[in-house]
Amino acid sequence: MTALDRSGYTLDFEDRFRELDASRWLPFYLPQWASREGTRARFEVGPGLTLLIEEDQQPWAPRYDGPLRVTNLQSGVRSGPVGSHDGQLRFRPEVVVSEEQPAQALYTPTYGLVEVRSRAIAQPNCMVALWMIGFEELPHESGEICLMEVFGTEVEHDRASVGMGIHPWHDTTLTDDFEKVELIGDATEPHTYSVEWMPGGTRFYIDDRLVKTSSQAPAYPMQLMLDVYEFEPGGEYPKRFEVEFVRGWTRVTESRS
Repeated sequence: MTALDRSGYTLDFEDRFRELDASRWLPFYLPQWASREGTRARFEVGPGLTLLIEEDQQPWAPRYDGPLRVTNLQSGVRSGPVGSHDGQLRFRPEVVVSEEQPAQALYTPTYGLVEVRSRAIAQPNCMVALWMIGFEELPHESGEICLMEVFGTEVEHDRASVGMGIHPWHDTTLTDDFEKVELIGDATEPHTYSVEWMPGGTRFYIDDRLVKTSSQAPAYPMQLMLDVYEFEPGGEYPKRFEVEFVRGWTRVTESRS
């Protein structure tokens, strides 16, 4: 077993969410494809963060994503003009910008160590995740590093499947390298999920234990996306995704972008 070694890094981003820091997080979800008001996050803070899906919450973009409801914090945003296809995470070919987003790069590192300590949700219609997407100053800079995603359908009392890896989206220099890794234990209790993102490769960890490697690594600024999804209405409300902290580290020999 290979353990995560943080000794080669310096901590330059840490949030334990005593309040929502507007210099670090935007409380919306891909607002260029919908609107800021229509995708506004519901949450509780202090200390720690709880992202909520509430019973009266509306789908974030029913035109494109049906009944999906999302609460999300993201550390950057940008888009082109209304009516264009120029926006982050073009998840369907037909999406068009409905609300132009001035560029805000709050925390958009290139390389480093990113980690979250959080609790999964066992409800079968939910998923929780921390992922990173290209800031997309250039259209091809659109890859994704999925640090962790956990579907409620894959949570049992003593184990869970955790999705981790690389998605290319529109970055032709990347190929899909994604897998489900087994977490032994109760995923609804706190666990730390980490990724070392380096030139030429990425390493993924659960509770400081190496569980996946990839020979790929996007080579451009990326922003954080921290969220809870509800695919269909049902079950108890509110849905609660509890996060103790999010951290970002830079290698001591590198400078942060």
